[in-house]
Amino acid sequence: MNSKAYKWELVGLLWVAFFLNQADRQIFNVVLSLIKTDLQFTDAQLGLISSVLVWVYGLLVPVAGFLGDLVERKKIIVYSLVFWSLATLLTGFGSTLLYFILIRGLATGGGEAFYAPTANALISEHHDKSRSFALSLHQTAVYVGIILSGFLAGYVGEHYGWRAAFYLFGGFGLIIGIIMQLRLRSSNTRPATVTWSEYKSLLIRTFRYLSRKPTTLLHSLAFACMVFVNVGYLTWMPTFLIENFGLSLSEAGFSSMFYHHAAAFFGVLAGGRLADKLASVKPAYRVWLQAGAMLCAAPFIYGMGAGTDIRIIYLSLALFGFFRGIYDSNIFASLFEVVAPQYRASAGGLMLMFAFLMGAFAPYILGVLKPSLGLAAGISGLSVAYLIAVVLLICTAMLYFHRDQFIHDHKTSP
Repeated sequence: MNSKAYKWELVGLLWVAFFLNQADRQIFNVVLSLIKTDLQFTDAQLGLISSVLVWVYGLLVPVAGFLGDLVERKKIIVYSLVFWSLATLLTGFGSTLLYFILIRGLATGGGEAFYAPTANALISEHHDKSRSFALSLHQTAVYVGIILSGFLAGYVGEHYGWRAAFYLFGGFGLIIGIIMQLRLRSSNTRPATVTWSEYKSLLIRTFRYLSRKPTTLLHSLAFACMVFVNVGYLTWMPTFLIENFGLSLSEAGFSSMFYHHAAAFFGVLAGGRLADKLASVKPAYRVWLQAGAMLCAAPFIYGMGAGTDIRIIYLSLALFGFFRGIYDSNIFASLFEVVAPQYRASAGGLMLMFAFLMGAFAPYILGVLKPSLGLAAGISGLSVAYLIAVVLLICTAMLYFHRDQFIHDHKTSP
């Protein structure tokens, strides 16, 4: 297969892996009410399990990013997929809070952490002029994974029990891991292992390099605001629809995910195409596009919790999703405009760490506030985070982005 064909096969293969990455993360939220009833967990304990997964993800994802710039990327992707799929399957055997924290939180979160930085860097390595569009296609796996997992996990949970949902997705992931091992190409320039001195050297060089670029910090802060909203919404929206509108588990699992992520699917593709065209004129337009999208999305985040008519909530979910998709199309494309290729996996890992460590507090905070304020107020309050992100992105575009572009670097390493 020629390199032109392979670069799109690569996107397809990684799309399937990213689909499972998101689906395996979401099924817990969909069957959360069944687990609560079966195992008598409190809302705070359920929120804690979700938060631990995201905290572990945030702590390990920079390690994954640095390894992605040093070690054979195929190995990282395949091992990561197999590990988190096995942890997902084993989650179905859980019965105690400690077991869920260890298997669902530590093992699943740890396995998933090693995927995204390496995958996005690998796609960018094979795509130049089509980078935003290729990354946008890859990003659509998030939405499809969450939508299908919302429906399938709800259906399987209702008819066969919550444990069967984990067995199904975990087993499928192990099969895909074998296919990925057979189809992904290995690099001829990356070692299979790396020494501690090599790792430490890259760590020091990367921090020195990124410390000269304020854009990376502001971009990461804005992304953290987005993740805070996303993790809180994904964890508690199915429960909100069940408790406030009397939906069944499968209805809530589907409706809470479908309208938002179906609209985001179109938003991310439209945003990717538009951003590539705008960036050919002025790369900073990527950031302006993100700021505008988040500003448009904020009122609809508020409407998700404040609406008293289910149709208004579904409309809010969809419009929030569409503008969120436009923002998503440039998360890594904007970052990579200011980061040289040899540091992209590392920079992506650090950005994800920062964002997910902050975002991980959302499920726990909403779970703690739920008995007193209710989920409606908590979900509506998430809109404030998007407004903060808008301010950060505008500052980035106006003050730092042009200066920080990696094409202005005097040398390729610090």
